[in-house]
Amino acid sequence: MSDLVAARARYVELIAKRERISSPRLLEALAAVPRENFLARGPWRIKSEAARSYRLTPDADPVHLYNNMLVAIDARRKLDTGLPSLWAHFIDVLGVEEKDRVVQVGCGHGYFSAVLSKIVGPKGRVLAIECDQRLAECAANYLRSYRNVDVIHGDGCRDIGEPADVIIVHAGFSHPDPLWLAALRPRGRLLVPLTQRDREGAVIKITRKGKRKGFEAEAVQQIRIFPGRGRGTTALDDRVADWWQRASALAPLRFRGIEQGLPADG
Repeated sequence: MSDLVAARARYVELIAKRERISSPRLLEALAAVPRENFLARGPWRIKSEAARSYRLTPDADPVHLYNNMLVAIDARRKLDTGLPSLWAHFIDVLGVEEKDRVVQVGCGHGYFSAVLSKIVGPKGRVLAIECDQRLAECAANYLRSYRNVDVIHGDGCRDIGEPADVIIVHAGFSHPDPLWLAALRPRGRLLVPLTQRDREGAVIKITRKGKRKGFEAEAVQQIRIFPGRGRGTTALDDRVADWWQRASALAPLRFRGIEQGLPADG
């Protein structure tokens, strides 16, 4: 067994144990997708979840990428790849299945788009949306061999296309966008980080209970994440995000729609 193959096996085992992953398809996808194929050529700037600063890998050997580490996409903006264990946990919580249609808002370089592609299989689809044109171009290039993935440079609050089984948002917002809720199929799931201007907040999972039964929201866990472009920029946004976090942490929050960023029963 090569060093790289062994490192990748340890990486998947670490994530599986740490997050108690229940989906075999997710673990198979993590094992199958080469992380190095979704990054610029190394050496890479990496850091642990708790670290304040990056360190440079000693060389460009991809074995260095098979740890539960953040890798800088743009160190100046503090824009990193998602932490593998964290997003694997979220994908597991969402219960992504074979044949699902998944929409990703903020796909970055497309690593998790590829993981989702493997989970949903050839009869499923992944729409990967990225508002940063340079990142979208990189993702489209990296994902060109994944035939069930479409990458678009667009706004994830407008360009989500057909109804979805799962919508997963990879950036911070002050509240769930009504378009995301409208796009969910019955029993569809949305996962969105609701954060304040300091990038801190909570990840919320929202499930559509049925066409006429409304939605149910629950807090998953705390998070610190890069903000969605142009979103969450005012004190009012902070208060809205804080309200969602507090309300969904107490008990599942049931509602029928969104008005001015908050749940409504109309």
